[in-house]
This record gives sequence, structure tokens and C-alpha cells, in this order.
Amino acid sequence: MRTDSLLNHLSEVILGYKKDLPILVGIDGVDASGKTTLADNLADRLEESGRQIIRASIDGFHNPRAIRYRTGRNSPYGYYHDSFNHQLIIDKLLKPLRSGDLKYKTAVFDYRIDTEVNVPGKKADRDAILIMDGIFIFRPELLNYWDIKIFLDVGFDVTVQRAIKRAKDKESFDSEQEIIDTYNCRYVPGQKLYFQEANPKDKADIVIDNADYDNPVIIRTVR
Repeated sequence: MRTDSLLNHLSEVILGYKKDLPILVGIDGVDASGKTTLADNLADRLEESGRQIIRASIDGFHNPRAIRYRTGRNSPYGYYHDSFNHQLIIDKLLKPLRSGDLKYKTAVFDYRIDTEVNVPGKKADRDAILIMDGIFIFRPELLNYWDIKIFLDVGFDVTVQRAIKRAKDKESFDSEQEIIDTYNCRYVPGQKLYFQEANPKDKADIVIDNADYDNPVIIRTVR
């Protein structure tokens, strides 16, 4: 399947979902599985409908560095349990959109400078569509807030190589071996812990094999 066909299908599913409040769409998957790219492209496609599109990422809800690394910089447990402030995701974004309050924020923290950010609050239209990407967003605390759950299924061997390429593209100071070590010590075991505890792939409404960016394959869908 070409990417354009995938976007057409996902747009049809989302726009066909009947609800008198904003539709909440979550895109989950391991690191470097293509979540952000798909979310950006899907949001652009959905804007053609004329409806308000709210774009958010879990990256706007990191915990402070002291919390993220309190069990050690290489701790898989810390990666899964301490990386993000899930209660603020609920309080500032998901619950307001789902309850009808409609006043939301898409970010509360900038992990790059390790400080809170004062992002102005906004008010959603009742027929708005939230597209949010992020790791661990189908964990039990967040699972029932999503109307449509999309999971990108990509093997760790592929994602580690993508992470290495991404670091080179961004001219990262980390060596290839340092990236591999970080993934093998923290990220991959942390994501396996997530799979064991939350089983996100089975909880998803739509599962996409995204091993090939240009030829994604729909494994399961709601239609």
C-alpha cells in the first residue's frame, strides 16, 4: 500500500466516526517507528475536511530530568514509568476534550531545556479532531480516552537503525555505538516492559506494519 492510500483510509475511518465531541486519535509505536511522520501527514490530510485539527505529541508532557532518570539513565523501568506525566496529559488535554469542557493545552514541559512551559490554553470546536502521537499512550491510565487507536508495528532491528540515521541527520554528538547501547539498555527493554504490561498492539483498533515507510501494510483495521 502506498502512503497516500493509507492516509486516505485513515481519514475515511476518522471522518466516519460519529461523535458530538472531539474525536481523539492516538498513534502509538516504539521509538523511530514513524509515529510523528504519520501523525503530521494525517493531520495535514484531515485539514482538507475543514474541521479543526489539534496536533499534539507526548513529547510536550515529559517529566523533569530528575524524575525521568531517578532510577538511572539506563533504567528500562524508569523509561516506561517515569518519562512522562500521564496525569497532566489527562488533565490538560484528553479529559477536557472528552468531557466537553473543550479548554485544552498541547504541552506543559520542554524536555530540551528541562523546564515547564506556559503554552496558552485553547478551546476546541465540538467537531475537532485530536491527532496525538507518542510512545506508551495506550497504557492503562490513558487507554480509555482514545476513540481511535493506531499502532505502528516495526521491529526493534529496524527502529535502532532508523535511530542511528536520525542522529546522524541531526548531527548528534553521540556515536553509533552509544546510540546502540542506549537502545539496548534503556529504550528496547523499556518498550518490551510496556508490551508485557499493557499489550498495546492488541488494544489498538488499527495496526500498521510500518517497516517500509513507502509501503505501509494495514494488518488490522476497523473497517
